[in-house]
Amino acid sequence: MVFVTRVEHFNAAHKLWNESWSPEKNKEVFGKCSNVNYHGHNYELHVTVKGEVNSETGFVMNAKELGEIMKVKVVDVVDHSNLNMDVPFMQGKFTSAENFAIGIWDELEEEISKQGAQLHCVKLIETQRIYVEYYGK
Repeated sequence: MVFVTRVEHFNAAHKLWNESWSPEKNKEVFGKCSNVNYHGHNYELHVTVKGEVNSETGFVMNAKELGEIMKVKVVDVVDHSNLNMDVPFMQGKFTSAENFAIGIWDELEEEISKQGAQLHCVKLIETQRIYVEYYGK
């Protein structure tokens, strides 16, 4: 089994806010991330696929194809967007990094399997100090 990771970058805004809480409670729990006017991040997305090496290509999956899938299914959709308002796969979801990573996984998994690889991990770096990793259900 070989693991291959592709990295992409994008920028997006969001707000952490629980509608059932008061503004004070949201500020207490989420701090600056509850800014009523949203806030943004320069995200770094690592997508790792796994599989056996194809004897005809030497690849688990063509990295260029993986990059194209990431671009079409995620980066082009979220880059310079508001996750709370503009991103279809995040509609009705709390836009935490954890939920965002799960949403990205859900967007990528089927297309990656069509290429003969298996999605192993979505690692989403939100800041220099915080990232999440999702390995599927």
